[in-house]
Amino acid sequence: MNRKFIKNSNLVLRKILNSEKCKDIIADFIETFLKIQISTLKINQNPDNSKSYGIVDVRVITKENKEFNVGIQIIDGNYIQSKMLLYYAKIHSNQVLYKDGRRLAKTITINILDMSFFSSTNFHKIIKLKTNAINDNILEEVHMHVIELPKFIIDEDKKLTKEEAWGIYLKGDNKKLVRKAIKKYENIRKLDDLLKDYWREEKI
Repeated sequence: MNRKFIKNSNLVLRKILNSEKCKDIIADFIETFLKIQISTLKINQNPDNSKSYGIVDVRVITKENKEFNVGIQIIDGNYIQSKMLLYYAKIHSNQVLYKDGRRLAKTITINILDMSFFSSTNFHKIIKLKTNAINDNILEEVHMHVIELPKFIIDEDKKLTKEEAWGIYLKGDNKKLVRKAIKKYENIRKLDDLLKDYWREEKI
């Protein structure tokens, strides 16, 4: 994991990204990994005043006029499956607590793992819950993305896609590729600048 996030990765990024000036960074990350185009994004602010979870909880409307709740968290340690499911439940259930008259929408979570968890070599997995009954899609809405950072193994001379660039930046172990990602993609550079400012102020 990129050392700029350590320690308390979710807390650091939550402090930095939960502001209006960072909406373009959040939108860029979500668009990249969910393969959608966002027309509007609203940052949801901890409706029940309980302990915060993850990095961000947002409501997005796509250019196709589809509406989603999206939560992003970094996971480490044990109980990976439980952490993914509990986080999904938290983000989804938060909808009923907001007082803006919103309708219930599909929830998607993005879970970033600083370890290899699944046996396949693909760094990006999508988990959906379904029933075994034909034509019964009552559970289709449960939708979790998993990004395993150790599986981002990229040739240094390769042109980085935006998805690879975000993965390389979050992983943070290859300084040459991290510099390449920062140079090529504006929102990764913005986040890197914000992290530098954060740690500079923390040290002061």
